[in-house]
Amino acid sequence: VVLDAAEMAEAKTSMLAKAAKELGWKKVLVIDGASVDANFALAARNLDGIDVLPSMGANVYDILKRDTLVITKAGVEALEARLK
Repeated sequence: VVLDAAEMAEAKTSMLAKAAKELGWKKVLVIDGASVDANFALAARNLDGIDVLPSMGANVYDILKRDTLVITKAGVEALEARLK
């Protein structure tokens, strides 16, 4: 899944949990650009099955052990630059 951005106005775990449930995300890895939105990271850290990494932290092991990979456009660009 590719998102424009992984950002939240408030660090509300309940809001992220509800959105993840609606989207059917159970075991998901979210990869963002060079840095992760602080509110998004705070909301995700209390949710079991949702992990958030900056593009520099992305690795094959973490990607393969999840059911869903969610990556932002900034994350795609950063990974493309890293792999060139």
